[in-house]
Amino acid sequence: MSTIILGISGALNHDASAALYVDGKLVAAAEEERFIRDKHAKGKMPFHAAKFCFEYAGISPQSVDVVAVPFAPISILSKARWHFAKRYWYAPDRALDALFNGNRRYRRYRDRVFNLLRDIGIDSKKIEFEPVEHHLAHASSAYHLSGFKEKTAIMGVDGKGEYATTFFGYGENGKIHKIKEFYDPDSLGGLYGAITEYLGFEMLDGEYKVMGMAPYGNPKKHDFSRLIEFDGKNFQINTQLINTVGLRRYKENGVGFYFSPKLIDWLGPKREGDIADEPYIDYAATIQDLFESVVLKLMDYYLGDIIKETGKLAFSGGGALNVKLNQKIIAKDYVKELFVQPASGDSGTAIGAASFALMKRGIQPEKMEHVYLGPSFSNDDCIKACQPHTQKLAYKVIDFVPEKIAKILADGNPVAWFQGRMEFGPRALGGRSILGCPSSAGVAARINEQIKFRERWRPFCPSMLDRVASEMFKIDHPAPFMTFTFEVNDTWKSRVPEVVHEDGTARAQALKREFHPRYYELMEEMEKLTGNGVVLNTSLNRRGEPMVCSPEDALSMFFGSDLQYLIMEDVLVVKNKQLLEPFSG
Repeated sequence: MSTIILGISGALNHDASAALYVDGKLVAAAEEERFIRDKHAKGKMPFHAAKFCFEYAGISPQSVDVVAVPFAPISILSKARWHFAKRYWYAPDRALDALFNGNRRYRRYRDRVFNLLRDIGIDSKKIEFEPVEHHLAHASSAYHLSGFKEKTAIMGVDGKGEYATTFFGYGENGKIHKIKEFYDPDSLGGLYGAITEYLGFEMLDGEYKVMGMAPYGNPKKHDFSRLIEFDGKNFQINTQLINTVGLRRYKENGVGFYFSPKLIDWLGPKREGDIADEPYIDYAATIQDLFESVVLKLMDYYLGDIIKETGKLAFSGGGALNVKLNQKIIAKDYVKELFVQPASGDSGTAIGAASFALMKRGIQPEKMEHVYLGPSFSNDDCIKACQPHTQKLAYKVIDFVPEKIAKILADGNPVAWFQGRMEFGPRALGGRSILGCPSSAGVAARINEQIKFRERWRPFCPSMLDRVASEMFKIDHPAPFMTFTFEVNDTWKSRVPEVVHEDGTARAQALKREFHPRYYELMEEMEKLTGNGVVLNTSLNRRGEPMVCSPEDALSMFFGSDLQYLIMEDVLVVKNKQLLEPFSG
């Protein structure tokens, strides 16, 4: 008899998601934001995501054995609550709450989970309820899904969970061992997030933008060491400046930020608008450099000896999506292979909690080799979505899709590419993507300005045939999920200039045919036409919106942009009928 485990995230009131395991197989996983069209689904529970998982799997909610969540009660005897109280002495309401009512958030969340279960048809009295510590869920999502059999170092860098912010440990024979945790407000994710807010971006989203801005700046122009007291093995955030609460927070139009007015006094006014200029590009470069330096030194101190045994490291938490840091990690001689959970943010803790519950019951989750875990749609679904819009578009079912779309791309046109199951996690990997030809001059700027409506300096990423990666990059390392940047070999910089970043690197997806055959075939056709088995790839969404989920979402995005071509399965959609003429007959 199968063991069925539902993992639910959203414990911290953002990035709600659901994941469904049947025995060791991850059958379906999806983020709530994609269904309700509300980025990060703040304050929501994963009702639609859970419903999708059951429908896709053909499983009744009543058949669930275990519901696992990435949030757990923390004992008053734990160092965590005492550390929190001590460090937040200046906000006595917070400090006393941690000591005397320290699991209030957990109880409130558990009640919300039980309400959700009732709404989706699960009797909470008939299932096992498995609360998993937040950072153990992150750790499990990386270690248990890495496929590593050897002793594996585990690192988690996040904003915060219940109280923990940063995790160092190891996995051996399926069991996770803690070595060291750091607690709120001493958070490296919080440090980066506070400066992200100062640089004019939102936490949860803007960290990628700061990382993208950093190569344009000089990290040596400013000294940010006063933000953090660090001796190589312990760190303490300067809460006079950042990771602040209550009256210490800088406020603007009634909104409080995670930095104080003292930061403004020191660095100048908060950045506004979209321009990447001095001193802000230098501040971005400086915080990136500081973040990398501290994480790498802590990794060496706590995990260096373990990594040297087998060369294996598993990494998760929001900080694991910092691809420039990951580039530095894999450059270390003793790191043979780094597995970064592709959904390293809090949405991935649904998978983490469920996989932890599986291992507790003696079932090994399968290795995570792809993230095509969401909904898919038929040609009929796509045509039905087009029919109400016939005054605005023309469409046609075409054959030889990879060959024909490759020709459109090679002619310099961006294409919205909607194929197969939707990806889980923040990266578009050929399921819901906007594609371009990386050798076509100006295509990146066109996508940024006329389609994505985002900052001009934001970089784009290459997807490539797996055999191309070892030719294009200076380091040969698995890269299925766009979780690493690599230095691009000089000959390739001129071949695919539209996907090479300012510092000569690219954030890559190296695709194996079996995980998305149609996308692979498209890149083979591009290779025939351009000599490069590479496409420019960015997510199918506009700025500030979640990645599209359904054909209706794709059409909405199509109409709201300068895109001229959208391919949904075999259905080619255009805004001008004449563009279909080459496909007639």
